[in-house]
Amino acid sequence: MTHNPRNPGDKLTVDEFCSELRISRSTFYEWRQKGRAPHCIRIPNGALRIRRGDIENWLTDCEDRA
Repeated sequence: MTHNPRNPGDKLTVDEFCSELRISRSTFYEWRQKGRAPHCIRIPNGALRIRRGDIENWLTDCEDRA
């Protein structure tokens, strides 16, 4: 079975998300503070993860505001 890199259940780290969108970590955390970032999951070690599906939905919502 091959792995689909765009599986909606995949979870990205903050660094992976920032790299994909070509934004800085500070921009991500600013968006998060303002409630403008995609939904995040806090895992037991305190790190954040972002589901691919949540990113796609968030991008669609951003598109509607454009």
